[in-house]
Amino acid sequence: MSETPPILLVEDNDDDAELTFLALGSPSLLHPLRRVRDGAEALDFLFGRGPFAAANPPGLPVVVLLDLRTPRVSGLEVLKALRADGRTRTLPVIVLSNSHWDQEQIIGHGFAPIAFSGKPVDLARVADAARSLGLILWREQ
Repeated sequence: MSETPPILLVEDNDDDAELTFLALGSPSLLHPLRRVRDGAEALDFLFGRGPFAAANPPGLPVVVLLDLRTPRVSGLEVLKALRADGRTRTLPVIVLSNSHWDQEQIIGHGFAPIAFSGKPVDLARVADAARSLGLILWREQ
């Protein structure tokens, strides 16, 4: 039996990560939440490299919650790498940013499928973003 694919949170700020886990981590969530702290770690996770290289990798997440302002490798560079690789080209991404400039940059690059949510994460906004990508992340209650 395969492991349920996770929701991957890419967030360097511990406070924002904790708020995200509190906002999303309800018993009705269908996928486990996994966190990486920067863009380089995100790429390692997504492509099964470095500390995430294993004989039996868990596979791709159901969605990536991506902070654009991460250390080492920016969220925009993560998006570029994801869209350049056939394995991850259509992986759903929800960008966590309050900046309209960030959104314009991403839209200008033609990255899709993608949705946006502000920070700190608001459950309703993430749920709306997930629905816009056709994702079901919570059990009906």
